[in-house]
Amino acid sequence: MSYASAGFPEIRPRRLRQSPGVRALVRETTVEPQQLVLPMFVREGLSEAVPISSMPGVVQHSLDSLRRAAVEAAEAGVGGVMLFGVPQVRDATGSGADDPDGILNVATRALASEVGDRLVVQTDLCLDEFTDHGHCGVLADDGSVDNDATLDRYVAMAIAQARAGSHLLGLSGMMDGQVTAIRRGLDAEGFTDTLLLGYAAKYASAFYGPFREAVDSQLQGDRRTYQLDPGNRREGVREALIDEAEGADIVMVKPAMSFLDVLREVRDAVRVPVWAYQISGEYAMIEAAAANGWIDRRAAVLESLLSIRRAGADAVLTYWATEAAGWLRER
Repeated sequence: MSYASAGFPEIRPRRLRQSPGVRALVRETTVEPQQLVLPMFVREGLSEAVPISSMPGVVQHSLDSLRRAAVEAAEAGVGGVMLFGVPQVRDATGSGADDPDGILNVATRALASEVGDRLVVQTDLCLDEFTDHGHCGVLADDGSVDNDATLDRYVAMAIAQARAGSHLLGLSGMMDGQVTAIRRGLDAEGFTDTLLLGYAAKYASAFYGPFREAVDSQLQGDRRTYQLDPGNRREGVREALIDEAEGADIVMVKPAMSFLDVLREVRDAVRVPVWAYQISGEYAMIEAAAANGWIDRRAAVLESLLSIRRAGADAVLTYWATEAAGWLRER
């Protein structure tokens, strides 16, 4: 046989795939435990954790179970936790959001004391969990969300969270000017080191469904007047650039897997870190398929995280953070 015969390949990319060692050595993208952030739900009045039916393996925590889960995350090497509070009482303006004795602020103090020197304690800054109408802001007389009145509530909420010990505030409400307003409010109170994560490209997605159960959402209507239209790629990039210009330390793309194109463009457009949120519906789909034996659960989880990192995310919020971190440390 002539090795110079016509058609014989002179370039052999398969050489770089020939063994696990070679593949690991030339791998372009990896996922590390410290790049993962664990979202956690804490519900007022619970004495023990309560499972969330649409998110197998995820719970609404009591304060005690929250502490234990945060310690477990820290021991696994997870980079941070993002807290969501579920209050017993809601009202039109979400007054529990900035109440020092409200569930989210109480939980923040608990975790800042428990694990604040081991991981980044983060808090969701939005009114939807605290309002009796479920919207992310206060309502005007005509039922629309009043952007500028909502900013005042966000500033009060930000100061309360910073006082409780939150290292990073996740600005998820999608109000115009929220980064500027909150940055000025925090700085005026001396919280100049508190980090701001701007949920810049947050889309009105069909994949939020299980999250609504997780926070016992009271939403009436939808959020399409403030969250982005899923058909708009350029608008997501524009929002990220605006948040960066207003002083966001980090910007977010949410959801992750159905907006990987937006994530890539945002990463290329801004100079600050870019994070992505692998949301409840993404989690639930993989869990459901795995439970039916249709996919390999561990392989699918890790591949999904790798795809988000490959698209440009510097860190990923995922409900698998602790479990995935354990797998990654086994490599």
